[in-house]
Amino acid sequence: MPQGLEYEQRGKVHRVHAAREVIVSAGAFNSPQLLMLSGIGPADHLKEIGITPVHDLPGIGSNLQEHLGIWITWCRKSPGKFHREMRLDRMMLNMIRAYLFATGPGTVVPGGLHAFVKTQSGLDVPNIEFMFHTVPPQTRLWLPIVRPAYQDAYAIRPTLLHPVSRGQVRLRSADARDPVSIMYNFFSAPEDLPLLREGFRKAREVGEQPAMEPYRDAEVSPGPKVKNDAEINAFIRRTALTAHHPVGTCRMGSDADAALDPRLRVQGMEGLRVVDASAMPDLVSAHINACVLMMAEKASDIIRSDA
Repeated sequence: MPQGLEYEQRGKVHRVHAAREVIVSAGAFNSPQLLMLSGIGPADHLKEIGITPVHDLPGIGSNLQEHLGIWITWCRKSPGKFHREMRLDRMMLNMIRAYLFATGPGTVVPGGLHAFVKTQSGLDVPNIEFMFHTVPPQTRLWLPIVRPAYQDAYAIRPTLLHPVSRGQVRLRSADARDPVSIMYNFFSAPEDLPLLREGFRKAREVGEQPAMEPYRDAEVSPGPKVKNDAEINAFIRRTALTAHHPVGTCRMGSDADAALDPRLRVQGMEGLRVVDASAMPDLVSAHINACVLMMAEKASDIIRSDA
């Protein structure tokens, strides 16, 4: 079977042929989209939206996973240094300084503190991450008279590292321009919500430590009145957000349900690989960017070896 791809640019369709193989690296949402649009994926789903299946591969688009967390926010007793630098005129100068000299507040993300926690001593790997945010979610530029300064605050974001719940990516139509349907199915597995609730309680305990007393004012989100399991569950369901770490929708493995084999080749196809976070079988106990870079390095070795 000849390898290649078809794309549209300025209303004109182009076709490109590959001498050896095609490598798809479009991410956990768009890699399965491209494969399904090409007829590779769950046959029943493809038929429903009018695509003739080329290869029935149910693992394409399944096994979607993501790190999910919530914010616990405290007001500061007095504004921090970054709050001062967020004044419009100062930040304009900071950005010029960052661009010309690579120094100053414009070069630094106001965060960067993380803790990886085992909620039980017998676990092999951490299952909760604490992300410490030195600025509040509503951080924005301000200017006296024109736009008042925001209330400065800081936050801890407990995040579930290994959710049991699994989602999926599906096509909305056979039109490549339509965005995919993303169904995370958060908390569909009963284990996930109690574990994130435990992470919430531990993060709140950390935030209430005496070491934070010089900086800590009132807890503003969710607030001290949110205490029992039902109240915390409701807060989590209302405010949870992802860490933008989607993985797993073209899972590699040695079993029949895997979308890719251990060398990142699409099962049952020739000259086609997927190299991105969609190939990860499971989430790591960390952020995924370094892992994806490592996968790319390993994939380059595999591709050169196979060639």
